[in-house]
Amino acid sequence: MSSLIMPVASLLNTALAKRAYLIDQLSSPTTPTTGSSKTDCFRVFHGTVDGVNGLNIDRYGDAWLIQTFHKTLSEQEVEAIHKELLAIADLPIVYNDRSNKNSRIINKLDAETEAYARSEKVISENDILFTSKLRHEGQDPLLFLDMRIGREFVKANSHKKSVLNLFAYTCGIGTAAAVGGAKRVVNVDFSSFALAAGRKNAELNGVESVCQFIHSDAFPALRQLAGLKVTSRNKKKLPSYPRMSASQFDLVFLDPPRFAKSAFGTVDLINDYQSLFKPAVLATKPGGKIISCNNVAKVDRETWFNSLVRCVEKQGSSVSEATWLDCHQDFPSFDDNHPLKIVSLTIT
Repeated sequence: MSSLIMPVASLLNTALAKRAYLIDQLSSPTTPTTGSSKTDCFRVFHGTVDGVNGLNIDRYGDAWLIQTFHKTLSEQEVEAIHKELLAIADLPIVYNDRSNKNSRIINKLDAETEAYARSEKVISENDILFTSKLRHEGQDPLLFLDMRIGREFVKANSHKKSVLNLFAYTCGIGTAAAVGGAKRVVNVDFSSFALAAGRKNAELNGVESVCQFIHSDAFPALRQLAGLKVTSRNKKKLPSYPRMSASQFDLVFLDPPRFAKSAFGTVDLINDYQSLFKPAVLATKPGGKIISCNNVAKVDRETWFNSLVRCVEKQGSSVSEATWLDCHQDFPSFDDNHPLKIVSLTIT
C-alpha cells in the first residue's frame, strides 16, 4: 500500500465528519412542523482545501461521484476512498478521471457502472427536483452544486417577479425562480442539450408554464433585450439568431463561463466582464436586482465589485444595496476567499 493511500482515507474521513450535518439530514423526516427540506446533492471532499489538489467527491442523489482534475487515482486509492464512502452510505460509486487538459472523462468503467452513470436520475436540493447524469455527452453532472446559495437566493427573491437567467446551462437558477413564484422566467443558453435538461427540471417541479427556453448565443439575446444593436465580433456577416424585443426584468442572473468566443463577441471574465454586464444592467428594471458571478480565482473580489459599481454608474444608475452570496460550508475556501464570487446588486 502506497504512503498516499492512508492520508487520502484519513483526509476523506475528516471531510465527511465536517459535513455530517448534510449527511444526517437525509435520514431526518421532512415535516411541516420542523420546516426541514431535503438535499441529497452536496460536496463531501473539496480538493486542496480538504487536502488533495484536484480531488472532488460529491453526493449526487443515490450515488457517490469521485472526480480528479490533476492526477489519476491508483486502484488502491480508489479502493480506500470507496471504503470510507460505503461506510457512510452503501450507494453506487462512479469515478470520473478528468485529469487531461481538456477536462474530458478518460477512464472506462465496468459495463454495469457505466450504464448506471449514463442513466437519468432525479436529485433533490431544498426539495427542488433536478435531473442528473453522472456521465453524458457533456462534462458535468447537469447541476453545479456550489451554486446552491445562488438558487436559494433567487428562489427567495422571485415571487411575482420577472427573471432573466443568462448562460442558463440546465436552468437550475430558472427552475428555482419558478418554484419561488416567479411570474415569468426566461432562460438563455447556446446548448440545446442543456436547455433540454432545463425543460425536464421545470417539468419535474410543475413550473413549465412560466418558463421560456431561448436557444441563443447570450450576446445577441442580451443586447436585444437591452435595446442595443447586435454587433459582430469580427465585422463579418452575422449568423442567424432568435429575434427578441427589448424588455427589462425584475431580476437578472449573469453567470458566464471564464472565456468563450463567438461571432457576436468574446466572454472574458478577467479582462472584459463589462461587455456582458453593461447590457445586463440595461435589461434590469429600476429597483430590480442583478446577480453577477465570476468563477476566476485570480480575479480580486473587491476590484471586480468596484468595476461593477462603476459600470452601473456609467449607465446613469446607482447601486442602492449589495449582498454577497457566499458558498455553503461544503465548499470551503482558503481565508474565506472563494474562487466563485456572487454578488446581488439592487439597481436604482
